[in-house]
Amino acid sequence: MIRVMSIFGTRPEAIKMAPLVKTLAGREGIESLCCVTAQHRQMLDSVLEIFQLTPDFDLNIMEPRQTLSTITTKCLLGLEGVFAQARPDLVLVHGDTSTTFSAALAALYGPIAVGHVEAGLRTYDKYSPFPEEMNRTLVGDLADLHFCPTESNRENLRREGITRGVFLTGNTVIDAMSTTVRPDFRFSTKLLNELDYTGRTVILVTCHRRENYGEPMAHIMKALRRLAETYPQVELVYPVHLSPVVREAAGKYLSGHDRIHLIDPVDVEEMHNLIARCRFVMTDSGGLQEEAPALGKPVLVMRRETERPEAVAAGTAQLAGTEEERVFSLAAQLIEDKDAYDRMARAVNPYGDGRACERIADAIEYHFGLRSAPPAEFRP
Repeated sequence: MIRVMSIFGTRPEAIKMAPLVKTLAGREGIESLCCVTAQHRQMLDSVLEIFQLTPDFDLNIMEPRQTLSTITTKCLLGLEGVFAQARPDLVLVHGDTSTTFSAALAALYGPIAVGHVEAGLRTYDKYSPFPEEMNRTLVGDLADLHFCPTESNRENLRREGITRGVFLTGNTVIDAMSTTVRPDFRFSTKLLNELDYTGRTVILVTCHRRENYGEPMAHIMKALRRLAETYPQVELVYPVHLSPVVREAAGKYLSGHDRIHLIDPVDVEEMHNLIARCRFVMTDSGGLQEEAPALGKPVLVMRRETERPEAVAAGTAQLAGTEEERVFSLAAQLIEDKDAYDRMARAVNPYGDGRACERIADAIEYHFGLRSAPPAEFRP
């Protein structure tokens, strides 16, 4: 039996790793273990509950106003003990969080092989997104297996001299969405059940990136308020991140308007079903750039650059930046110009076909000699 331990700590990681943990558990030659760091406790737990996933190990590291240093050191020390007890053959980490980097580094010290799910994303600006860009770049150097969602991700690794153990799989978030989106879904928040998604222009907003703190976030939120004030048909739905910095900014710039709905964070099922019902998405998130195109929803990316250029190239996303005027004008175009909207809504999703977890499990079996051939590559 190959003992594979999946490690994650935040809600976005959990959404993308939960279906993989379950896929691995269904393989006869693999013992699938799960360890959470709980870098984000409350938001992580909601995903675990939805996917009915019980971790084998829980470091429970979260503390109020935690710093990057405390997250990293707590993960390293906690995982040292977990690895000594569980003795995995392979550690799987996801994406670009501080948990991801810490777990990969702890595995190196093991020494234990590392598999990087969602490998090869790059902006080539080490401070944007911060600290995610350096987290994923460093994990790329530490990993033995690299599971790339897209061809451009694989090309990024090739430019860095990483060519062994690289597999083109698609993104596991598309696998997750096949189980979460339902036409008869009922939201736990009364407002979300009562919104007129067909007669009104419902725009889903998320904004929480650390590099957008301060002036960029102020510009974004001023643009959002202008949209609500300019277009009487617009309803903005903004599940506000638990970060005190984000909550203070949202309260300052967006509160007090009857068509700007500041709500608490929603769980993964509610988010996916909200995407399915809204008109389009405005976000600085990474995951929503992949999830929204899978449901035919245009995305305005409120960042200076994106590590997911495939969506921009395919036409499902536009890079809106963080300046008030550009954010406002691009959103206004999607509201006013049906042809512009339809071009984005009908573009082909470049991120997956719902079989990424299967390919990753096949690749792991291939790496350990349990199958003779690598998995077929994902092609959009």
